Amino acid sequence: MVDAHQTFVIVGGGLAGAKAAETLRAEGFTGRVILICDERDHPYERPPLSKGFLLGKEERDSVFVHEPAWYAQAHIELHLGQPAVRLDPEGRTVRLGDGTLIAYDKLLLATGAEPRRLDIPGTGLAGVHHLRRLAHAERLRGVLASLGRDNGHLVIAGAGWIGLEVAAAARSYGAEVTVVEPAPTPLHGILGPELGGLFTDLHREHGVRFHFGARFTEIVGQDGMVLAVRTDDGEEHPAHDVLAAIGAAPRTALAEQAGLDLAAPETGGGVAVDAALRTSDPYIYAAGDVAAADHPLLDTRLRVEHWANALNGGPAAARAMLGQDISYDRVPYFFSDQYDVGMEYSGYAPPGSYAQVVCRGDVAKREFIAFWLAADGRLLAGMNVNVWDVAESIQQLIRSGAPLEPAALADPEVPLAALLP
Repeated sequence: MVDAHQTFVIVGGGLAGAKAAETLRAEGFTGRVILICDERDHPYERPPLSKGFLLGKEERDSVFVHEPAWYAQAHIELHLGQPAVRLDPEGRTVRLGDGTLIAYDKLLLATGAEPRRLDIPGTGLAGVHHLRRLAHAERLRGVLASLGRDNGHLVIAGAGWIGLEVAAAARSYGAEVTVVEPAPTPLHGILGPELGGLFTDLHREHGVRFHFGARFTEIVGQDGMVLAVRTDDGEEHPAHDVLAAIGAAPRTALAEQAGLDLAAPETGGGVAVDAALRTSDPYIYAAGDVAAADHPLLDTRLRVEHWANALNGGPAAARAMLGQDISYDRVPYFFSDQYDVGMEYSGYAPPGSYAQVVCRGDVAKREFIAFWLAADGRLLAGMNVNVWDVAESIQQLIRSGAPLEPAALADPEVPLAALLP
């Protein structure tokens, strides 16, 4: 039974919001839980959209966080297809797009992020795509299958995780693929020059063409359809379809309108929260892609856009809303699957933060672990490629903060657990 003595509202129907609602009930909260989703689909997970679902290996129903009936069974009041358009912290109300006004005792912002748009001529042509929502993935899956049947050409702006995963999926359907990237290697800002080339070689072996050091300047079309892409170095690439995979921006409009503190754009933006995921308003919390949190372990403000952060951040925020003493200090983690290469990355090592990269295993065979070390020997991040059951040990080494010997890290005969202090 629901006791209406308190109302907790969750704005955002992604993984973070759904897991927060689940956690409130699991922790014994008996008040009203209202989950506001601007999409008409029930809350779903996003990794399959560029992986299994896009590849045609997973069915549509597999992406959902819960069965549709679960929400009623858990007494979660679900508002599908209803955006929250105004947040009033003083009155503690949120207004929906249809005019409905909902009062809350505490509120969680889990509004996520949205794809960054290309600001060039031609983006309104049919055949220009983004990948963020289930509807995008459904459309793109059909497009890739059609391109494969017709020997069509997909040109991708951006060699980040989404761009590379879609490139791999497109090649699996038989489509021709060109990736345009301003940096000298894929994933340059994440893996640095030391390992970005690994993904260049992997994709080239599967027929992907790369055009580095360039940006889109125009998408050329005829009769409303894409014909080609032009870049700032004067090149032109024939195209039947285009994917913009140039990153995502946190959806902070609601927080900004409500006067909540935001993180600086140069640090990634987002809604500024403390280690308990509480915003500058004591009754409002934020989690998932939109939250820029003071990270107790890494001693920096950090916004993480990956699945694990939504999976764990939503429940952490829910517990904080219930008054529990929360210090959200998870080691950032993400994973990717491309062709026959699977990888996991743990930690945080932005450009300029590390002194060296040490590898153990066979990099040429793509079976190895890479370690990003600070100047004092601390482990900042680790990436295991086709080597499994080591992510937990890597995260423990990061947490330890202990200086590590590069030779021991590089030696496959030395168990990672033996390096823990």
